[in-house]
Amino acid sequence: MTTQLPTELPPAARAPGILVVDDDEAIRQMLAAVLSREGLAVSTAADGVEAVAAFAMQRPAVVLMDIRMPRMTGLQALAEIRKLDRSTAVILMTAFAEVGTAVQAIKDGAFDYVIKPFDIAEILLLVRRALQMQSMRDDIATLHRELSSSYRTDRILTASPRMAELLQTIAKVAKSNATVLVTGESGTGKELVAAAIHYNSPRSAGPFVKVNCAAVPEGLLESEFFGHEKGAFTGAATRRRGRFEQAEHGTLFLDEIGDISPGLQVKLLRVLQEREFERVGGTELVRTDVRVIVATNRNLEEMVRQGLFRQDLYFRLNVVTLRTVPLRERPEDVRLLASHFLQRFAAENRIEVGGIDEQAMERLLAYRWPGNIRELSNAMERAVVMSTGSMIVAEDLPEQIAGRVDDGEAPTDAAIDAAPPVAGGGSLREQVSRFEARVVADALARNDGNRMRTAQDLGISRRSLLYKLQEYGIS
Repeated sequence: MTTQLPTELPPAARAPGILVVDDDEAIRQMLAAVLSREGLAVSTAADGVEAVAAFAMQRPAVVLMDIRMPRMTGLQALAEIRKLDRSTAVILMTAFAEVGTAVQAIKDGAFDYVIKPFDIAEILLLVRRALQMQSMRDDIATLHRELSSSYRTDRILTASPRMAELLQTIAKVAKSNATVLVTGESGTGKELVAAAIHYNSPRSAGPFVKVNCAAVPEGLLESEFFGHEKGAFTGAATRRRGRFEQAEHGTLFLDEIGDISPGLQVKLLRVLQEREFERVGGTELVRTDVRVIVATNRNLEEMVRQGLFRQDLYFRLNVVTLRTVPLRERPEDVRLLASHFLQRFAAENRIEVGGIDEQAMERLLAYRWPGNIRELSNAMERAVVMSTGSMIVAEDLPEQIAGRVDDGEAPTDAAIDAAPPVAGGGSLREQVSRFEARVVADALARNDGNRMRTAQDLGISRRSLLYKLQEYGIS
């Protein structure tokens, strides 16, 4: 009785290939029959030489191979196969006396091994695991390609000449291995700049590792950077790889670099200069091949003058400096980004919103955006959630953005002189409210109760008119 593989394979990979290699013809035929019944495309080879030739032609996902064979052993064939494709899973079949050799083969890149005489269920389990790992690697590779594509500089939304200039600089800097310092206000996209550099660089296939230096307690930051050995401190039950090791052959992004202590500044300088470090509690030197990008919203030059930041580290970090552009200095992007966030949050929340009305857009364009793009994103998410109509109106925006802005031009002196007196006393606000209620009622009567024409007549949105009708009890 055989064990069925657990999931149906997608159409594009309906029959994964597996190569069975053994000099015993009976074992080859038996394994080929069993694996074929599991929906796999099976081919066979009688020794290592045939196996390498068959692998070069077919590139199967899994190789199931004996170790002891004539002409070329399974270990020799493993080395040749890994030269052709390191991602293929090679499962070795071995006698009990050769287990030590098989374990060494795993260190050299084999996926796993099985001891003869083996159980068919064990073989199927290992093949299933190998195929699952292969599928996961393929999915990760696909996601990585999509992620890299999303960070292409020509896909970053902007209509600003200053941002276009920054993106051109990013494209140039990405090709190098230089350390980069990204400065700018909070919410201006410093992490986006770092990611764009990484995913457009020769290191894009490697990891992009991020550390927010301000978010990690001071006592743990050194371990976060460099890792620690078992027993280095209370709670260090096992060896831990730090961010520099995790980012090997890729990019390490250190955000809020101005928040690290003077002691850690010294150790970071050493890593940047020597490209080596020691784990906390360890003595072994660990070599590192990492590109470092740092970011801060603080003035590092001023911190150097005040003695809060090492000058030699500042010079080491300041090989290339990129300054992000605040949103208030790129008004061209407010309209563009607001529409982008509108579409995104409407889709995420399954709310049908067609756009932003002109009055709401005027509020967005007039606002100074101290929180920059992050604040704009939050504002649009709030507007989408709060909206009840087909368009975002000013009342949907956060209060500090919607504000109380005149809907028309300021009245002239003649208009003020000609304005009829408001009946009754009371505070200025009460008198203004009575006057506004009378104006709204007159406009509604003048337009025969048509609310759309009334809103147009008053120069306000229909939503604003509805609020005022409700506020003043006008029907």
